[in-house]
Amino acid sequence: MVNYKPHHLDGIFAALSDPTRRAVLARLSEAPELSVTALAAPFAMSLPAVLKHLDVLEVADLIRRRKSGRTVSCRLNAAPLQEAQRWLAHYERFWSDRLDALARYLAEEASDGPLPTLPRAQDATTNPTPNVEPQPCPPTLKPPRAQSPASPSGASSGRRRRAASAPGPARKR
Repeated sequence: MVNYKPHHLDGIFAALSDPTRRAVLARLSEAPELSVTALAAPFAMSLPAVLKHLDVLEVADLIRRRKSGRTVSCRLNAAPLQEAQRWLAHYERFWSDRLDALARYLAEEASDGPLPTLPRAQDATTNPTPNVEPQPCPPTLKPPRAQSPASPSGASSGRRRRAASAPGPARKR
């Protein structure tokens, strides 16, 4: 197994997970260096929002910023992308081998003769089962909520009501 820096790869893939950040990287791959204003121009978002995207890219080491006077310029740093590519290539070989084995198996099965077929369904006169509509897939389960450190058991920590006190007078409207 090849040793990779998992935390560094996490940051790279997290940065690449957003379409805006991928578009910024695509623009930087076409020009050697662009100002932040030029990078932000095609996006329908505020400059502070673009700056947050650039911060994520910079933390992942995918871009480098340089300040000259009042202008901040960005350039692409492709080295982390090469590291991610090497990681993907390692697993691509695994899946390519698996898919090649599947293709060989299917070719062998096809050369042995036709694939076995399932028995045909009986017509409606001999099998009076009603037509059943396909059911939608059940909804996916929500991930469990993070438990608060104050209540590790997940029990409710609401206020306790007093058992001895009577309710107060009704409020006038």
